[in-house]
Amino acid sequence: MRHLYSGKVRELYELPDGLLLLVATDRISAFDHVLDPPIPDKGKILTQLSLWWFAQLAGIVPDHLASAPVPAGFEGRAMVCRRLEMIPVECVARGYLTGSALTEYEQDGQVCGISLPPGLADGSRLPGPIFTPATKAPRGEHDQNITAAQVARELGQDLAAELERITLAVYRRGAELAAGRGIIVADTKIELGRAADGTLLLADEVLTPDSSRFWPADRWQPGRRQPSFDKQYVRDWLTSPASGWDRQGPFPPPPLPAEVVERTRQTYVEAYQRLTGLTWA
Repeated sequence: MRHLYSGKVRELYELPDGLLLLVATDRISAFDHVLDPPIPDKGKILTQLSLWWFAQLAGIVPDHLASAPVPAGFEGRAMVCRRLEMIPVECVARGYLTGSALTEYEQDGQVCGISLPPGLADGSRLPGPIFTPATKAPRGEHDQNITAAQVARELGQDLAAELERITLAVYRRGAELAAGRGIIVADTKIELGRAADGTLLLADEVLTPDSSRFWPADRWQPGRRQPSFDKQYVRDWLTSPASGWDRQGPFPPPPLPAEVVERTRQTYVEAYQRLTGLTWA
């Protein structure tokens, strides 16, 4: 295998037959930093949950999976994939107001150029899911929210419309399935790429705790930060006085305490089990 790329969480290799091997590590990132120590089983959970979702979404959008065995030593945490020309836009769908969307809304009542009703709070359900694309920033820099019109200017109106259609369709299907399992999908981010024949394919990961905000439906209460089944627990610890870390400072985040590591692992396991109905061994 030939190593091609290291991301915050994933390693990418080229196999001898030209296919790609996408390996999910146990690394966890927050605020554009890779944190220490890693979260045990995280890479396998992300991979297995993505594979489950690819099957649920097969009728909506094809995916990048190739019919080839995963090489020995990478079982459970890797996918063999087709090579794609990746679309240089983060495709984000939101059904609830939180995160960077809340920050934008509080400034002018809009998110990515979309006007929203007045009086919304952190965690409020939106009138309907919205497409809120973002730039793909280089490692160490922040993605920036942009408008659908900006995507159309950069990529063309037809492609921009298709990105929006697929993103919202994936979100709606994911939100529908998760709702039946007591989970709210507040928002999600997907990656899309073109195959050699021009077909748009779903790539990377989909509807995981790394790429989505999952909230327990029975504890949802607008006007506050929501309990979650994702890495928000890590973000909350990093921004608490307990971490002693100033996000504006030049030094990296401190190591995660053992209890934060274990709680995060349990959160990922619970997300997997509740969504799929399967037991994590």
